[in-house]
Amino acid sequence: MSARLRLRVPPEAAGERLDRHLAERLGAARNQVQRWLRENRVLLDGRPAKAATVLAGGEELEVDRPPPTPAGIEPEAGPLSILFEDPDLVVVDKPPGLVVHPGAGRGAGTLVHRLLARFPEIDGVGGPGRPGIVHRLDRDTSGALVVARTPAAYRELQRAFAERRVDKRYLAVVYGAPEPPAGEIDAAIGRHPERRKEMTVRTREGKGARPALTRYRTLAAAAGIALLELGLETGRTHQIRVHLKSVRHPIVGDPVYGEARWRGLPGPVQAPLRAFPRPALHAWRLAFDHPRTGERVYFEAPVPEDLRTLWEQATGRRFPALAESDGP
Repeated sequence: MSARLRLRVPPEAAGERLDRHLAERLGAARNQVQRWLRENRVLLDGRPAKAATVLAGGEELEVDRPPPTPAGIEPEAGPLSILFEDPDLVVVDKPPGLVVHPGAGRGAGTLVHRLLARFPEIDGVGGPGRPGIVHRLDRDTSGALVVARTPAAYRELQRAFAERRVDKRYLAVVYGAPEPPAGEIDAAIGRHPERRKEMTVRTREGKGARPALTRYRTLAAAAGIALLELGLETGRTHQIRVHLKSVRHPIVGDPVYGEARWRGLPGPVQAPLRAFPRPALHAWRLAFDHPRTGERVYFEAPVPEDLRTLWEQATGRRFPALAESDGP
């Protein structure tokens, strides 16, 4: 059966195209959303709308999603680090280097392939090629990721992400120490005008720019680097990496948005920073309302060993103890 969602367009979405807005909020492919619009599955204030409709903010959206189709992905055995599981969902600690779901140039060896081998019931839950997946992490980002095991859980989790009721906290090792040590980065993000696979900070009036807000808090700083806790108020592509680059505190090891800032640091500090093979970014904590019980649930993915080693080798200090907090 189809899944009907009712959503309100937030004020900050004013000026966005309807198809782009829905694709990002629902984690769906844009051509998929455009098909729903052609089939009159999307109502804007009670009436069918066109993909190119420009939103004003405050409108009511009603989306009648068609029933999911089987994923058509062959399960593959592979290790999974399970933080939590129950009949409705599973929370995994994704290792760096593992792609979440199949896509262009990647038809095997993803997290989804391993999940299907362990939880075959997710086949057909959610979008084609993304069974059970309601959000994603970049290939080289480690940490907590929730997967739906039933259609009902998928719908509720997707709604929670779309309505920004999910609390996502990250850890990052960056160059320099932000000043002030806690604050927010409020800068719109859009596609880079020349390098189309990259995102960049854009003016709010710029074509394709989307409002984006990241909160940060410095947990420790030493030897020219800092450990930050970050909270996302929006979920734009590469948001943390782009925002940190924009304020001149790029993430260590980021091959796209990083810089060779280790060059200006003392010799003993340079080696571990220069050799770190991925963006030093970890999805640390995840909190949301359980899709069946409504109870607020909290999950934490342990800090990976490579991040701890990076910090300790570069600074000569132990990795900081991470206390419970309300975060940034």
